[in-house]
Amino acid sequence: MPITKSAKKAIKQATRRRIKNIARKDAVREVVGKIKKLVALNKQSEALALLPQAYKALDKAAKTNVIHKNAASRKKSRLTKLIKKSGKS
Repeated sequence: MPITKSAKKAIKQATRRRIKNIARKDAVREVVGKIKKLVALNKQSEALALLPQAYKALDKAAKTNVIHKNAASRKKSRLTKLIKKSGKS
């Protein structure tokens, strides 16, 4: 258990940050999941409409260091590639 006042404050901060980080990751996971589901159902136009939301969620997660910027970039690239590929088949 924390003894000093600063240690108690550090625990509160860590808890708040953890909640925010989880929310950011969940936002990314949710929108990416929706896009993948739409691609599986061959609804390319609807998936394409959700792409800006995915970019926004990924960029915010990268900006706040929840995920690495290169990981965000990779995920955006693969999502776009997936949607484009689904339109050809």
